[in-house]
Amino acid sequence: MLTLNSNLARTLRLFGDRPAILDPEGCFTWREFAERVARAAGLLRALGIDRGRRFAILCRNGFRNAEMMHAGYWLGAVPVPVNYRLAPPEIAYILHDAECTLVAVEDLFTDLLDSPELAPWADRVLIVGSNPSADPCPQYEPLLERARPMEMFDGAAEDDDALLIYTGGTTGRAKGVRLSHRNILLNAMQLGLEMGAREEDIFLHVAPMFHSADLLANPFTLAGAAHVYLPKFSASALFDTIRRYSVSCTVLTPTMVVLALQDASFGHFMLSGLRQVVYGSSPMAAEWIRRALEGLRGVELIQAYGLTETAPILTVLSMADHRRALKGGEPELLKSVGRPLAGVDMRILDFDGRELPPGEPGEVAVRAPNVAKGYLNRPEATAEAFRGGWFHTGDIGRLDERGYLYLLDRKKDMIITGGENVYSLEVEAALYEHPGVQECAVVGVPDETYGEALLAAVVRAAGAELTDEALIAHCRGRIGGYKIPRRYVFLDALPKSAMSKVLKHELRRLYGRNG
Repeated sequence: MLTLNSNLARTLRLFGDRPAILDPEGCFTWREFAERVARAAGLLRALGIDRGRRFAILCRNGFRNAEMMHAGYWLGAVPVPVNYRLAPPEIAYILHDAECTLVAVEDLFTDLLDSPELAPWADRVLIVGSNPSADPCPQYEPLLERARPMEMFDGAAEDDDALLIYTGGTTGRAKGVRLSHRNILLNAMQLGLEMGAREEDIFLHVAPMFHSADLLANPFTLAGAAHVYLPKFSASALFDTIRRYSVSCTVLTPTMVVLALQDASFGHFMLSGLRQVVYGSSPMAAEWIRRALEGLRGVELIQAYGLTETAPILTVLSMADHRRALKGGEPELLKSVGRPLAGVDMRILDFDGRELPPGEPGEVAVRAPNVAKGYLNRPEATAEAFRGGWFHTGDIGRLDERGYLYLLDRKKDMIITGGENVYSLEVEAALYEHPGVQECAVVGVPDETYGEALLAAVVRAAGAELTDEALIAHCRGRIGGYKIPRRYVFLDALPKSAMSKVLKHELRRLYGRNG
């Protein structure tokens, strides 16, 4: 059966005595971890979580977070991981929308529950941590020890909701994406073909576990590999954790890769044991990919593209593709996000829904077993995005003759200036070729003459002195004149989401009024 509880049962059966969790608080085999999960499921049941009900998890990366997720699958409930960096009104919206009847919250975040918006959940809280900060909340571990282990629920269907993940909500209210057991496990199997997970692997969770990127850990659970958790990212913490636990595989955002490469201790970083780094969740400039390949010699780099609605990965740029880009005379491949996974049908559509030939830009639409069931409580948004048997991603891209996908923009971020379509990723790629540009983002702002004008927000590299004129001159000859930004703002940092995605709507809000 393609269900997450049967998946855990298989891992327990085949790899029960293999290490599952490596943590400063202790190490557990898969058998020991499953025993904790069974007790955690019993604890949730005692607190009123029935099969099919939803409960929220408000925790940093950690084995207890994983324990809560698996406990939900174990008893047939639906976990709702919540971004703890959101403001209380945003968290309250998610809890209301998902009808969560319990919040499993790390002790560090109990202060959030003091806000008026979260008052309805004040007495529906399970403190998940060994040192709760407030009385009279009892400690989690004694509760777990006293809990009665539950038998694993074996009546789940493959198409049942398994997980509800809320999209970032960067343009409005967050949408709850309904992922089924089948969606998640089939994507794990699709990824397994590309990632080659092994039972001796040690996978490090760096991407936040409230984000769909953490689902890339599932191929390693299928393989019986061990898991390590990094509660808060920093380059030094990443290096120390990889070294301490002999981590072999991890998933990083492009921002994390850049920060690691720029860290002063990177040159002393021991790579022994690290064999694979998957990067994705937002575009990464080709120049930084080259630097990563040079800095991480001997490590397999894989780029992955997808969305929460696709559980989450659609395409992969393999290490072989990276090699062809660097040594095989195909540098353009570094601007691609790779080719579709097995089982993913992909089309490029014009704005009337007609399929476009290779090389033509349009909206990326996919049909695959890992495509979600739709959005919770959003029938109109579901009908719009999941129409005609295809999921319309909202991303603008083109496919070449060999099936490589090149992303150009989000549909909502495309800039129309003087009647010409401009794709911001193409402009950003040109800017990134300047050695003084560390990060950049291009948006459209109102313009009386052209309708929209291009504005570039730029973070300078350390020690670089950049001017508008220098960047305009740099772009000439690289992109058409109408694509060259004439307005620039120089910032210390770009506004970003928890997964390091640039919040372009925030840039438009801040600087659009100056147009």
